[in-house]
Amino acid sequence: MASSLRRSVSPLTRCIGQLKSGPVTSSRFVSTGSASRLTARPAPSSTFGKRPYSTREQAARDRDAIGVGLLLSQLAVILGVQLIHAQQPATWRAGVLFILAGGGLYFYFESEKQKVQERRAKELKSSKSGRPKVGGPFSLLDQDAKPFTEKDLMGNWSLVYFGFTNCPDICPEELDKMGVVVDAIEKQYGSDAVKPVFISVDPARDSVDQVKKYLEDFHPHMIGLTGAYDAVKSVCKAYRVYFSTPPDTKPGDDYLVDHSIYFYLMDPAGQFAGAFGKATTAEEVKKQYDEAVQEWKEDHPGWKKGTAPIAAPTAA
Repeated sequence: MASSLRRSVSPLTRCIGQLKSGPVTSSRFVSTGSASRLTARPAPSSTFGKRPYSTREQAARDRDAIGVGLLLSQLAVILGVQLIHAQQPATWRAGVLFILAGGGLYFYFESEKQKVQERRAKELKSSKSGRPKVGGPFSLLDQDAKPFTEKDLMGNWSLVYFGFTNCPDICPEELDKMGVVVDAIEKQYGSDAVKPVFISVDPARDSVDQVKKYLEDFHPHMIGLTGAYDAVKSVCKAYRVYFSTPPDTKPGDDYLVDHSIYFYLMDPAGQFAGAFGKATTAEEVKKQYDEAVQEWKEDHPGWKKGTAPIAAPTAA
């Protein structure tokens, strides 16, 4: 019995010694059907350097966790089988030991695999939906002639629409829709849950006073922004908004203005969370807002409204 145990444990001892020398992955685990030829090669040294934890490093560690679990499970099976085949009086004890060890390792392996699958599903969802580089630094004036920058939006959710006060129908319709969304959000989350923002793409005609007068017909919490042509052009570029206002126009000139017809949902870190076109209903916008808020809470536990969190590093 003792000699049989030594023969059974010998491969286990060698493999555990190899595990200590470096991480292994499931792809490096080689089984030839014989315990004496069971090998586990150490992984090559890391070349990532000292930098934030990346998706590639996470994937490598996930593979290592699964590889170790699979290796231990197979070793338990080999050890148990050899103990049973020894045909000694204590074979039933060996069988019980085999079942307990194998069962424990199986549940450990399944638990680790589940964690990896959940993490990968979340990463896949993020990579599929993508996060367009929308938004960025800007400096404009609000309807009270006070300076307003992107920092004034940090720490809160915001809905941002680009238009102009002389727009005959589309802009008023979209701002009315935004107002309905804001009312629904405030009813559920509170009066400061989201900031509605209107940014003019017609700075020659949309002065501070004009914007203030125009917004009197819309949601009372609406923030109106305007500025010099270059400042408006810069914010439109940051938000990837198309507009055709000529650069050298004067307030009395007659000209046409064309622009993108949608508004953005931006998260408390100032990052893009959604875009809504003319065909999107207020109910659909509210639903996507709810989903974005839920995801935000999961990714930022303990976050307090009005505080701007540090954005999570992007995956390498």
